[in-house]
Amino acid sequence: MPALPLSARHLSNALWFGLLALGLLAALAATRGAVEVPFWRVPGLLMAEPAGETERMWRSVLIDVRLPRIVLALAVGGALAVAGCALQAVFRNPLAEPGLIGASSGAALAAALVLAVFPGFAPAPAAFVGALAATWLAWLIGRGHDAARLLLAGIALNALAGAGLTLLNYLADDDALRGTLLWAMGSLADAGWPTLGWLLPMLALCGGLLWREARALDALLLGEREAFHLGYALTSLRRRLVALTALTVALTVAACGALAFVGLIAPHLARLLLGPSHRALLPGAALIGAACMLLADTLARTAVLPAELPIGALLSAVGAPFFLALLVRKR
Repeated sequence: MPALPLSARHLSNALWFGLLALGLLAALAATRGAVEVPFWRVPGLLMAEPAGETERMWRSVLIDVRLPRIVLALAVGGALAVAGCALQAVFRNPLAEPGLIGASSGAALAAALVLAVFPGFAPAPAAFVGALAATWLAWLIGRGHDAARLLLAGIALNALAGAGLTLLNYLADDDALRGTLLWAMGSLADAGWPTLGWLLPMLALCGGLLWREARALDALLLGEREAFHLGYALTSLRRRLVALTALTVALTVAACGALAFVGLIAPHLARLLLGPSHRALLPGAALIGAACMLLADTLARTAVLPAELPIGALLSAVGAPFFLALLVRKR
């Protein structure tokens, strides 16, 4: 049963509790890996340069390896969850998600194509074009209301993008193969502070702009006629929201490849806990999505040490049964 809307005070308390739990989870994730770091030493290692050789190694592992990856997981998970919330309102469909409607795979295909054909060019602009094209195609075919047509359009677009990625992998040489596989499976292994330097401000800007549209997203859930009578220009509003979600997905794909199902799971869990209002739903989904991505990445890099599991496969292993359960429930 969906939760009742929370008061402003209870919402604030819930979000602060979520931030505290997420910080604790991040601190625990920082201690896990090939090099175990004592949990109680983490604050001291981050605040001051230690004297011992072992402590200096721990500090280097934390600052240069673990923290960039943790921050990237939190940012990407939160961004995909916010994008999923927005798409579900735009399509008025609880099964809409960047991965299911082809946005992630379209962005991955465009980015991989640029890397294979023009190695010197940045993949982010191409990923944006691919995500935007896939999202608009899914919307035009599904018309935003028919779940069956929307999902079938997403299946077709994902199949086309998968075929394109497979062909690129077949034609690529050894140097380009690793790059194209990154976009196909998703990975946070290349996380670093330089990447976060341009990614975090862009994701924060997209998330802030989507949060400003919270009332418009609530109006879209009421229906097109109701939103029109409330004073919203539907055509420009949809274009703006689709462009923002496509840019968000493109940024995440450019940083760590295509990652599915976070944008489906997190909004539903947040809606059960916080209710349907997007002023509460967007930040709540961002916290849950960040936690899901961090848990998946921690499991991916610690389950089979010294090797690493593909995080995209882990997310799909959890997200696919969740999606099937929603599909059966929604009939």
